[in-house]
Amino acid sequence: MALKNIVVLVGGVGGVKLAHGLAQILPPENLTVIVNTGDDFWHYGLRVCPDLDTVMYTLAGLVDKTNGWGIADDSRAMLAALRRYGEDPWFGLGDQDLATHLLRTQMLHAGQRLSEVTAALTSRLGILHPVLPMTDAPVRTMLDTVEYGELEFQTYFVRYRWQPTVKSIRLDCIEQASVSPEARAALERADAILIGPSNPWLSIAPILAVPGMSQLILSRNVPRVAVSPIVQGQAVKGPAAKLMAELNYDVSAQAVGEYYGDIITGFVYDERDTALNLNHKQVTSFDTIMIRDEDRVVLARKILHWIEE
Repeated sequence: MALKNIVVLVGGVGGVKLAHGLAQILPPENLTVIVNTGDDFWHYGLRVCPDLDTVMYTLAGLVDKTNGWGIADDSRAMLAALRRYGEDPWFGLGDQDLATHLLRTQMLHAGQRLSEVTAALTSRLGILHPVLPMTDAPVRTMLDTVEYGELEFQTYFVRYRWQPTVKSIRLDCIEQASVSPEARAALERADAILIGPSNPWLSIAPILAVPGMSQLILSRNVPRVAVSPIVQGQAVKGPAAKLMAELNYDVSAQAVGEYYGDIITGFVYDERDTALNLNHKQVTSFDTIMIRDEDRVVLARKILHWIEE
């Protein structure tokens, strides 16, 4: 089959790497990136969208490649000034990064939808591929922890460095969310839908939980392929493995594939893992560890070629 339109669902560094690889080989009219916004939060009066920003900075060639997020060589003068006032600036906002949050907040206060704001920011950064938030409505990923009770995502992830033990996850205000017209249009014309190697529970589940999103994806009789973020029982990056164990899942690529269920028709796992089988699903294995930019392109090409075959 000839693939013309690809939609990839991502959140966090792992999924963004695949989106970046796809963007190197697909023209803007053939690739749309839909991004988790459950991590978004208000900080010092500014609307911060960490996953959207990571996608933007990566596609614009601005990202700090050591961390995988933030802007390369950014300064932290503002954070130092906050400390002078006795503040505890636990969330690392860079000075250049602040410009993004200032403009986003200003546009939102002026009445623009988050999809419109994101389109304006990506355009100004020279990004041609459409980058869409999962919804225009504010949604908060909340984690119920043993040590601190319920925490907002960034408090859990950044302030406490994802060390608290998670008992359950809740998506605050998800009932008021809806699929944006832009995201709906992209999915309706997709020839294939990919789920990047992002954390299934923290990055992808919020996207799929947007009312109408899963039904829309399931209605598309096209290849729907997820890539595992778990390799040999460990997360490539972040808390996925730790979280899986805390939520009583087997820490394996097999468990990830089973978790996605009917949402996917195909699954890609790492070649370092033993062969796995998912009932009624097409499966294959590649080297999914993307260390260099070239690795991202190679994996993206292999996945698209496999789908076409």
